[in-house]
Amino acid sequence: MKNKKNIAIIAGGYSSEIVISVKSAGGIYSFLDKEKYNLYVVYVTKDKWTVQVNEKEEYPIDKNDFSFVYNGLKIQFDFAYITIHGTPGENGLLQGYFDMLGIPYSCCGVLAASLTFNKYFCNNYLKGFGVQIAPSICLRKKDKVNPKEIINQLKLPVFVKPNDGGSSFATTKVTAIEQLQPAIDEAFQEGEEVMVESFMAGTEVTCGCYQAEDKKTVLPITEVVSKNDFFDFDAKYNPASVEEITPARISKELTREIQNLTANIYDWINAKGIIRVDFIISPEKEVRMLEVNTTPGMTSTSFIPQQIKAAGLNITDVLSEIIESELSKRK
Repeated sequence: MKNKKNIAIIAGGYSSEIVISVKSAGGIYSFLDKEKYNLYVVYVTKDKWTVQVNEKEEYPIDKNDFSFVYNGLKIQFDFAYITIHGTPGENGLLQGYFDMLGIPYSCCGVLAASLTFNKYFCNNYLKGFGVQIAPSICLRKKDKVNPKEIINQLKLPVFVKPNDGGSSFATTKVTAIEQLQPAIDEAFQEGEEVMVESFMAGTEVTCGCYQAEDKKTVLPITEVVSKNDFFDFDAKYNPASVEEITPARISKELTREIQNLTANIYDWINAKGIIRVDFIISPEKEVRMLEVNTTPGMTSTSFIPQQIKAAGLNITDVLSEIIESELSKRK
């Protein structure tokens, strides 16, 4: 095909989630249509920005215009598929950079990305639309922590997690007051803020959604059955530690409620591309939101590819639709 578009699959980042980002980049590379696009994996880290041309060759990215030189030829990118989990690809920083350069990209814009990256702010923003969430508090490094006050307010058990991180890194389920301060200290190793959240019992499910052109598609729901105490990092990335069931074993009424809520959340945050929303269904069948993920994992075994397959869709076609939809806006 002549005049193939140059697509940058952007992986890496500045957090511990870099290992997951690299795996997602491999998944996206395998999914995208190589007859239609020239694909390059771009690694963004604190130390350097480089493009992988093949297994042996990498070249520096010119940050002035997000290009690189190969065999004496300057190559410009037409589109950025961001698959960094964590900063700077999930919190709006890269999005702002690409907005300034006029390069279209795959995921939410600056405001939606920065909002959803801050779990505490996002959850309380969506609470204003009637979304049920767990009671929580947000801690900053300058705050004095009083474990007794926190436990009195939120009750045990609680979850302690980085407010600006993901993949369950440095996330602890606290069941005794003496565990709280060490859990907070660990979470601060991953982020600038820490969220302490009341435990919500129930069935964990997750639902994906994407929009291409003016058509929004809500995907089948996945039920998450962790063999660990909770859906921690090991359960997320060790198939032996979790059972993921798509479609979820829930009623048609609950399925419809969760899919409608996911579609509404997509609009309320002004999302773009693919998002995934995680929920807990309480024993009383009440739907409560856990968090919104605007750059969900895209390995072959991740939730979104599973859900796309369960919907009877082709993931190559879905990603092409998203890319072409964004490219058409720049014409």
